[in-house]
Amino acid sequence: MNDAPIQLLLADDDIDDCNLFVEVLRELPLLTQLSMVHNGEQLVQMLLKFVTLPAALFLDLNMPRKNGLECLAEIRSHDKLKDFPVIIYSTSFEPAVIDLLYKKGAYYYIRKPAEFPKLKQVIHRGIMLAINRMGPQPEKESFVIQP
Repeated sequence: MNDAPIQLLLADDDIDDCNLFVEVLRELPLLTQLSMVHNGEQLVQMLLKFVTLPAALFLDLNMPRKNGLECLAEIRSHDKLKDFPVIIYSTSFEPAVIDLLYKKGAYYYIRKPAEFPKLKQVIHRGIMLAINRMGPQPEKESFVIQP
């Protein structure tokens, strides 16, 4: 059995949301190691430097310098990152935007729930889906992760 922590990356400019994410990871029955960036420019630079990519990226949509949609497009333009699991992690829930994100290659979409237990549930599910995935982007029917 592999005891290495699950490597995760969070791209979010909201420090409170970052701290909440860290708190969720502490309470999950998983050994994880989290790296964080707070804007889109840092994100793509960091991803290209990784020798071994993290298991998944949790990507906020509303960030300074480069938003989540722009980051997703840039991530998918690199051969090294074309099949990298990107989980959109946002407070917004607009069907047209969600459809666009799927078309642009995001793997999953999580709307940040306000209740901590539900947040734990969707983040845990997102991690498990990412580490157990087989092949490229999952089907559209499983795109939105709900509590």
